[in-house]
Amino acid sequence: MISVQNVTKIFETKGGRVEALRNVSLEVAEGEICGVVGASGAGKSTLLRCMALLDQPTRGKVSLDGVCCGGLSRAQTLALRRQIGVVFQGYGLLAQRTAAQNVALPLELAKTPKKQALARAEQLLEAVGLADKAQAYPSQLSGGQRQRVAIARALAANPKALLCDEPTSALDPLSAQSVLELLEQLNRQFGVTIVIITHQLQAIRALCRRAAVIDQGEFAEQGETEQLFTAPRSPVTRRLLAEAKLA
Repeated sequence: MISVQNVTKIFETKGGRVEALRNVSLEVAEGEICGVVGASGAGKSTLLRCMALLDQPTRGKVSLDGVCCGGLSRAQTLALRRQIGVVFQGYGLLAQRTAAQNVALPLELAKTPKKQALARAEQLLEAVGLADKAQAYPSQLSGGQRQRVAIARALAANPKALLCDEPTSALDPLSAQSVLELLEQLNRQFGVTIVIITHQLQAIRALCRRAAVIDQGEFAEQGETEQLFTAPRSPVTRRLLAEAKLA
């Protein structure tokens, strides 16, 4: 479904060259929920941006359903990008738009008739348990409800894959658990492939069958989630487990 092959991403900054990703590879199967976990600055968000076709790798390639995302025209890239929904850290909702209008926004940008876009938005708000909040503004919603709206918006164009950047980091434990349960439900209901990028090991353990640990732009290890928790091979994984008091 999603294939990351030997991807390196280098940024040119005033302080010099920064190698945010270094020769990373990851395979995510169709319908899978996969996690990428690491500390702040490990390269998680850069990896997500490359997978979401928002950044081009310096070297290596990203493929979606066997289609290599490099060397495409702008129109081809946009068409492929519509198959990927992204839930950004911090919700990214527009304050002046209602929940329904926020969810409908990607469809409006794709020139979907307004009535059809709002009907799809209401359908998705019902799917995420917020049918009664369609006319509410972000300021009138709790953090967990805003995240649900953001997830609904990411699903608006019926993508094949959903990429989530720290989906529970700003939430209290109960809201975080509720969002994880929602993602699992949506995976079953729509068959959407989900990748979760997070520093929270608890979220990975609760939701993901497979996971990868990233550190300083490289994967320290990958494998079955239960194995990462019970028999970690990498010192990086053991350190993260100890810091989270899960070792």
